[in-house]
Amino acid sequence: MKKLISLLTIIFIFNSSAQINIIPKPQVFTQSEGNFIISSQTKVYYQKESESIGKYLSEYFKSEYGFDLSSSSNDENNQIKLVLRKVENIENNPEGYHLLITKRNILIEANNNRGLFYGVQTLKQLQPIKSDKQSEIKIPVVEIYDFPKFKWRGLNLDCCRHFLTKEFIKRYIDLLAFQKMNVLHWHLTEDQGWRIEIKKYPELTKVGAFRKYDDGTVYGGYYTQDDIKEIVNYAQSRYITVVPEIEMPGHSTAAIATYPQLSCAGGPFEVGTLWGIYKDIYCAGNEETFRFIEDVLTEVVELFPSKYIHIGGDEAPKDRWQNCPKCQQRIKDEGLADEHELQSYFIKRVENFLNSKGKEIIGWDEILEGGLAPGATVQSWRGTKGAIDAAKMNHDVIVSPTSHCYFDYPIETTDVPKVYSFNPIPDELSNEEAKHVLGSEGNMWTEYAPQDLIDYRLFPRLTALAEVLWTYPNERNYEEFASRLQKFYDKLDAMNVNYTYEISPLTFSEKFDLGKNQFEIEIGINQKGLKLYYTSDGTEPTFKSNEYSGKLIFNKSTELKIGLFRNSKKVGETIEKFYSISKSNNKTVTLTNAASTRFEGGSSSILTDGVRGGNNYRIGSYLGFQSTDFEATIDLETVTDINKITTGFFTASSSLVLLPEYVEYFVSEDGVNFISLGKVTQNFSIKDPFWKRIDFSIDINKSKARYIKIFAKNQMSVPEWHPAFGGKVWLMVDEIIVD
Repeated sequence: MKKLISLLTIIFIFNSSAQINIIPKPQVFTQSEGNFIISSQTKVYYQKESESIGKYLSEYFKSEYGFDLSSSSNDENNQIKLVLRKVENIENNPEGYHLLITKRNILIEANNNRGLFYGVQTLKQLQPIKSDKQSEIKIPVVEIYDFPKFKWRGLNLDCCRHFLTKEFIKRYIDLLAFQKMNVLHWHLTEDQGWRIEIKKYPELTKVGAFRKYDDGTVYGGYYTQDDIKEIVNYAQSRYITVVPEIEMPGHSTAAIATYPQLSCAGGPFEVGTLWGIYKDIYCAGNEETFRFIEDVLTEVVELFPSKYIHIGGDEAPKDRWQNCPKCQQRIKDEGLADEHELQSYFIKRVENFLNSKGKEIIGWDEILEGGLAPGATVQSWRGTKGAIDAAKMNHDVIVSPTSHCYFDYPIETTDVPKVYSFNPIPDELSNEEAKHVLGSEGNMWTEYAPQDLIDYRLFPRLTALAEVLWTYPNERNYEEFASRLQKFYDKLDAMNVNYTYEISPLTFSEKFDLGKNQFEIEIGINQKGLKLYYTSDGTEPTFKSNEYSGKLIFNKSTELKIGLFRNSKKVGETIEKFYSISKSNNKTVTLTNAASTRFEGGSSSILTDGVRGGNNYRIGSYLGFQSTDFEATIDLETVTDINKITTGFFTASSSLVLLPEYVEYFVSEDGVNFISLGKVTQNFSIKDPFWKRIDFSIDINKSKARYIKIFAKNQMSVPEWHPAFGGKVWLMVDEIIVD
């Protein structure tokens, strides 16, 4: 068998990889001459035990090609056979399959229906993209023996920060199945929303499922138990296990906003509108807390047949417990050392309850602190140390570190080559300890990704992870994978997936020519297979817009919008660049208080370089001032007429980046005696978590000045309800524009 696998692997690498573009890459593959022709005359054979898969395959051909592939007996040619039996080479893997395509028929055989289902997914990938009036489909003659390396191949989908519709989740179940992934980790409760109906506590979805903003906007939603049953059943038909996550003891603001008696402080609380770590959590010294949790989990267990229930356990501040008489009494009564051991007590107690219901728990790696619950599986996200420690203690682990598996991070932080390089098994583990590594997940936290942006965040990074978890090649060749990925995009197009870039897509060279008073911009496209189209009139670019072919020259303030296209399809979100030509361009700026060196903004010259900041304050074009006011003086070099002054600032309330209380503008002809032109304020809510650039402008009736002074008052502190209360407030400053 080992010789067979070695030989066929060599055949795959040197004979077929250019023609066949299957992802995840099969373990053993060979291709021969010729094709099998699927047409309306082709029949499907399946055993009674595999009727659901046979019907799934028939329905696929009916919906995609209009072919009615009725069932047949086992002795006909021109058929697709689905056969359950013990298969040589894959008998030790319950998810393995054997696919044999000849000129006469197609055979998919496996030890069980799960394997047959994955064989069907490979068959779907082997088919060409459908065209109009297609009467037959040519499938290449191949033989595949295939099986996954890891048993846990998942996606963590957070529907709490942004609510995701039932239809959207079912769509993602299909996308996971197509890439042979088998776990949907469904994040259902959070500070910002309680999304699961609990019949014993109806207020959880009346109150906890909705958050309110200062402008009167109400946002939220939840899944009824009937919705959940429908989604779970749909996932089971795609051989995907749905693992619910019910957060505790932290990330529980939505619950304690509904039932404040479950907290240490007693409230009142509001459902969280900001992202971050809230200090008010479930009270571990209150028996009512455990009655509530057990009641909730009793209903959860009935809805989810999964072996596992994820109970979170991460980011649970101990501040309230330290000052809570009930929690301190619990520590004393149970003989615990401190609040970390109190959290361990909390987790172990919940584990005992779930064990009594026939379930096992998963928790984030913080559950290691204070002592690990006896049968817990640890999901390691803060690097791999938690996974290493847990595996060495003979606990199963899911390895999904922020470095490689957090797909809410921008592509500049975690690109596809980095994901593809991921090794789920830490080097520190022995072969025996490595057996505890179940696999990994892609984590899709939705703080900054409402439903319409999730495709962009996940693809093609999720595709790279799918191959890592299925194939786990010891020697990875990213260029070879990327070659297959180009054709896989055709499949994603057919499934209406809005994928984004593989790597940071563009490199800019931006120069302001002071003598000509114009910008000269050159753009490099870093990813192969993409073309750049742009507009400079504020409209969205299409593939019929101007195609970039060389240097761009702007002699007036311009909003440049860039779209990257694969064929006629736009890839990723529109990239926006703002270039300002004003009297302040390239003029000297003197700062009263030094800017932080923490961010990429650099020197004060970026305030007058004419390049406006984008939608990420952490990447260039912004100067940061922490817990200090911003004061800058610009020397225009000569006394000149001024009609308007604008300064850009950034707001990201969850990250303690706030707009100034006010901005005051001053002018002077001699640089000594300054006259105030007035203060400018902006209405904004600190409860608004979204990242925005907001301008503070003042209109002047033809004032004359050589020097302009801008003073922006830092808010310095945030209210106690803010999850980052006590942190230092940032002012992030953008371009200063003088017209």
